Amino acid sequence: MNDSLRSVRDFFVSLKLTVVLLALGMVLVFFSTLDQVHLGIWGIQEKWFRSFVVVHDTGGSRVPVFPGGYLIGGLLLVNLISAHLYRLKLVWRKAGIQLIHSGVIVLLVGELITGILQEDFQMTIVEGASRNYSESFRDYEVAIVDVSNPAYDDVVAIPDAVFSHGGEIQHAKIPFRVVPQFYFPNSSARPRAQVPNAPRVGATHGELDARFVVTEQAIDYSQNGRNIPTALVALVATEGTIGKWLLRPEIPVMRPGEGGAPQLDIDRTAPERFTYGGRTFEMSLRLVRAYKPFSIRLLKVTHDNYVGTDLPKNFSSRVELKTPDGRDDREVLIYMNNPLRYGGYTFYQHQMEAARGLTGLQVVRNPGWLLPYIACVMMTLGLVLQFGLSLFAFNAKRRAKAAAQPKAA
Repeated sequence: MNDSLRSVRDFFVSLKLTVVLLALGMVLVFFSTLDQVHLGIWGIQEKWFRSFVVVHDTGGSRVPVFPGGYLIGGLLLVNLISAHLYRLKLVWRKAGIQLIHSGVIVLLVGELITGILQEDFQMTIVEGASRNYSESFRDYEVAIVDVSNPAYDDVVAIPDAVFSHGGEIQHAKIPFRVVPQFYFPNSSARPRAQVPNAPRVGATHGELDARFVVTEQAIDYSQNGRNIPTALVALVATEGTIGKWLLRPEIPVMRPGEGGAPQLDIDRTAPERFTYGGRTFEMSLRLVRAYKPFSIRLLKVTHDNYVGTDLPKNFSSRVELKTPDGRDDREVLIYMNNPLRYGGYTFYQHQMEAARGLTGLQVVRNPGWLLPYIACVMMTLGLVLQFGLSLFAFNAKRRAKAAAQPKAA
C-alpha cells in the first residue's frame, strides 16, 4: 500500500476523527436547540440535521456557517465502518465491542433512511366521503391535469422546489411549456376593494388577480405556522403565450360567525380550467399529493368531552378501508394510541372538527422504523456481553490468584 492510500485509511479509522465528529455533533445539537426558538422543529430538522452544510441567511446572501447533520453523520458512519473492519478482529473477547459498534452503525443508517424515505402526510376526509391520497403538511406543487378522457386524469405535478427556481419547464404529457413568472413561498391576500389602487400582477386568465391583492410574506417556520404560497404561471406554446394565471391554494372569505358577526375564514380555490389543442386542462397550486392503491371512507366522527367541562375525552374516527380486490376490506375505529396500519402506512388520529363532520388523519410511512429498536437491542446486548466477559475474566484471575497463595505459603 502506498503512502497516500495509507494516509487516507489512517484518517478514516482514526480515533481522533471519532472524537472530533462527536464534539461537532454536540455543538450542532446545542446551537440547533437555540435556533429552535426562531425556526420550530421542522425548520431545525431541514436546516441543521438534514443538510450537508448549515447555511445562514443574512438577508442578502446565504453564508455556510457549520457542517450539517448529514455531513457529520455520514463521516461518523464511514469512520465506524472503517474502524470496525480494520481495527476490530473477530475474536470472542471483542464480541461486545463489535455489537456496540454495529448497533451505532445501524442507528446511523436508520436515521439516514428515515430522513430520505419517510413520508409524513395528512388525509382530511368529510363524513361519507372517500380519499385515496394524502397531502403534505407544508410542501406545495403546481398540478396540471388533463381531464379530457372521462375514464382517467393525466396529472403532471411540478414541486415548488423546482418551480421556485424559475426557467421553462417542459413535460411530454402536456403540449406547452410552463414558465414561472414569480413564486412567493408565503403570501397574504386582501380583497382588492380594500386596496383599490394596488397594481395588478398581469394575469390574463382567472379571477384571482381581479379580486385580490397578493403580498409576499416572510416564511413562517414555527411549529403550527402555515405558509400560503402564490404563483404567477405563464403557459407558452409554439405559436406564442396561451395565457397567464395567478394561482393560490386558498383565498380569504368572510362568513357569519357567532351572533351573526362577520368572521374571517378561508376557502380552497377551484382549479383553473382551460382548453388547448382540443384537450381540456385544469391547473392549480395545491399541497403535494401521495396517491394510495386503496381508499379510506369516513363513516362517523366522535368527539367526547369530560362531563361539565370543555376538556376533550375522546377523538375517534370510524372508517372503512376499501382495497381493489376487496380481500382486506374492513371497518376500523381510529383513536388516540390506536392507529390503522395497512400497506406500510400508519394512520393516526390527528385533528377533528366534529361540528363539520370532518376528520384529519396523520399518514406516516417510515421504511426504517424498526432500525432504531434493533440498534438499541444490539447495543444493550453488546454492553451486557462486554461487561459480562470482563467480569468473568476478572473473577477467573481472582480465583487463580487465590488458588496460588496456599502453594506459595
